[in-house]
Amino acid sequence: MVIEKVAPVTIVSPCTGVCAIDDNDLCRGCARTLDEIAAWGGMTPAERNAVMAILPERRSSRD
Repeated sequence: MVIEKVAPVTIVSPCTGVCAIDDNDLCRGCARTLDEIAAWGGMTPAERNAVMAILPERRSSRD
């Protein structure tokens, strides 16, 4: 049996290290919901991309 080494997969995250939930139940740093934060590591790349795509709108609507 041959065991091949596989390069680790890097999961890009919008986390800014400012982890606090605001009055709209969004993280003040990254604008994700608690459910999105909790599920992030298990999401498919397509699911993470979908969340990433809506974050700019969330951020701009709270300013």
